[in-house]
Amino acid sequence: MRTRSFATGQVERRWFVVDVEGLPVGRAASRIASILRGKHKPQYTPHADVGDFVIVVNAAKARLTGNKPESPWRWHTGYLGHLRERSHAWMMEHKADFMVHKAVKGMLPKGPLGRAMLRKLKVYNGPEHPHAAQRPEKLDISE
Repeated sequence: MRTRSFATGQVERRWFVVDVEGLPVGRAASRIASILRGKHKPQYTPHADVGDFVIVVNAAKARLTGNKPESPWRWHTGYLGHLRERSHAWMMEHKADFMVHKAVKGMLPKGPLGRAMLRKLKVYNGPEHPHAAQRPEKLDISE
């Protein structure tokens, strides 16, 4: 029996809406990354982008667990001596969509394949999204 390998163009893509209200950010991000990669499909191929589109809503209502709310979020601006720092709680309050996006990005493969998968992720702070024309299906990842 031969192993069947699927190319990107041979896979039918679906759209899913994921509500992350009350879910831990990391746990939700790992399940979202799995859907973006296509691991929930029998046509999963590790070297091809066979995943589905994911719309994340209510990112501002996701929660951080443990000591993460007090721990610092650091980034460098590119200028000498410009190491910036904010708490994770402040970032979740002001830029929750960015935090969820970064959490999912860290769980995808690095390189061109991971960037192609990340383009299929849409994150919104509130319950509304502009993708009604794609008729997304509601997906429960809370289990």
